[in-house]
Amino acid sequence: MPEDESLGALVAQASHHISTLVRSEIELAKAELKFDAKRVGTAAGLFGAAAFIAHLCLILASFTLAYGLIALGIWTWAAFLIVTGVYLIIAALLTFIGYRRLKGLSGMKRTTRSLKGLKEGTALSAEQTAPTAGQVGAHRESVSDAT
Repeated sequence: MPEDESLGALVAQASHHISTLVRSEIELAKAELKFDAKRVGTAAGLFGAAAFIAHLCLILASFTLAYGLIALGIWTWAAFLIVTGVYLIIAALLTFIGYRRLKGLSGMKRTTRSLKGLKEGTALSAEQTAPTAGQVGAHRESVSDAT
């Protein structure tokens, strides 16, 4: 009966139940992660195969376009040069867009500021009290504002 057990025995029993629960949860998490990792690996392989096939289709479409230009009366070397030029323009445009996207990165300013504050050991001032449940995240900058 629970009334007959001492407080120490009850605490020991609760501690045992909690550690068993934690171990069970960890095992469940491992099993789920292993299952998910297999699915992610399979999906990655399928995406890789699809990308390879799409690349082959792009090569064949390039030859089709070049031979279509030849059929229109353009010299063979000029037709292939035109197709190559189109791809170079597309590559340059994509490179420019990618560069512009990277240029807008803020370089983790908020994280750096937060770590610097922790390093200096600054305590929260009266205006910077810890947020309550309804205010969590309200003190942060918007990520979209940094871009």
